[in-house]
Amino acid sequence: MNSTRIAVAGAGYIGRAHMAVAQRSATCTLSAIVDPSPAAAAIAAEAGVPLYRTLDELLERDRPDGVILATPNQLHVEHASRCLAAQVPTLLEKPIAPSVEEAEALAAEADASSVPLLIGHHRAHSPIMARARQLIGEGRLGQLVAVMGSAVFFKPDEYFADAEWRRQPGGGPILLNMIHEVHNLRMLCGDIVAVQAFSSHATRGFPVEDSVAINLRFANGALGSFMLSDTAASARSWEQTSQENKVYPSYADEDCYVIAGTFGSLSVPTMRLKTYGKAEDRSWWKPFDVSVAEMTRDDPLKLQLEHFVRVIHREEPPLVSAHDGLQNLRITEAIVEAARTGSVVETVSMAAAAH
Repeated sequence: MNSTRIAVAGAGYIGRAHMAVAQRSATCTLSAIVDPSPAAAAIAAEAGVPLYRTLDELLERDRPDGVILATPNQLHVEHASRCLAAQVPTLLEKPIAPSVEEAEALAAEADASSVPLLIGHHRAHSPIMARARQLIGEGRLGQLVAVMGSAVFFKPDEYFADAEWRRQPGGGPILLNMIHEVHNLRMLCGDIVAVQAFSSHATRGFPVEDSVAINLRFANGALGSFMLSDTAASARSWEQTSQENKVYPSYADEDCYVIAGTFGSLSVPTMRLKTYGKAEDRSWWKPFDVSVAEMTRDDPLKLQLEHFVRVIHREEPPLVSAHDGLQNLRITEAIVEAARTGSVVETVSMAAAAH
């Protein structure tokens, strides 16, 4: 089989990451770049591939086997719709759309189309997450009771100085960072049916939040608490614990999730297990069986691209569907609403609508 030709639209940070993975791939080749910015010419020249200013130019002149859309959020729906109409399988970076309404429309369009649409929640392809799901699915923890999670890190001052919009509502950690966590929590613990939240901007004083405390209720009855902050000097975040993105320093003794059930608990990503062997041994006065589950580490972006190639050739359905992307966005927006109103925001009807 000839190497699968992949074009990347959007030559920003994540687009360049996809390009680099495609260039190292044994199953596909980077065939073209789409970006209207002047800086894109040098990027395309260095990659040794053609540059097109628009998707229309690409689709008319150099039709690829698949397209990775790493364009600005506000263009996601327009660009994905164009690729679906052209019958080109698409990997669309998260979030699926800027708003739930637009995401609903795109999900409906994907349903009506025979063209695969994979949403780029790359952590879904993490071997760490796959192993954690396996352990939970095997019943090692018993019935799930609680999950405690965190994404607590410090964004430097220049992060906000470089882009004024990050100081404004919509530029904070709920909409920029929490959507990753929502998908991870749904993978590990099932659908989220209600949320509560307190938000604060007391540290930086910007109009946007810098810290959020979130409560979660899952469809299976488990409860969760999640601490989110981009102004707390801590390493309890996926980036600083998983060791998957080498840009970030990491700390092998830290976890960002603890999932607890009626027979034991699992800490992620260290994979430390504390379990009771027998029902009659369960007591806080009795010691746990303590172990560390074996796992492997690999680059989720690489694994996502390999999966996308199989999706293109109809060998597998998308691991993260348009409806998954829609539900992740629904829950993220529900957290925004809960923080704004101080009320419990039910998402059970949203989950039903999404499926």
